[in-house]
Amino acid sequence: MSEPVNIRILEREFTVGVAPGERDGLMAAAHLVDARMREIRGGNRMAALDQVAVLAALDLAHEFLQLKAKLEQRDAALAETLGELNRKLDGLFDSAR
Repeated sequence: MSEPVNIRILEREFTVGVAPGERDGLMAAAHLVDARMREIRGGNRMAALDQVAVLAALDLAHEFLQLKAKLEQRDAALAETLGELNRKLDGLFDSAR
């Protein structure tokens, strides 16, 4: 069951349904989007909001993809390290037999 939550982005109000317990996450996301859109819009209050929204979405998506790539690299490095440690442990157990 979702609950309605009102958020404001660039002086516009939106009502969004969220699952119980996800309100704080939605509010944090709304603040992030609002801040990014304000940053992109700058002092130009006449900027088309749809263009500002698209640029903010592209900016956030680019940042997300960069972080995702870094996490994937870290996960691959951890998997390699764990594999090496498991091989060393296997070697120790085999030599102990």
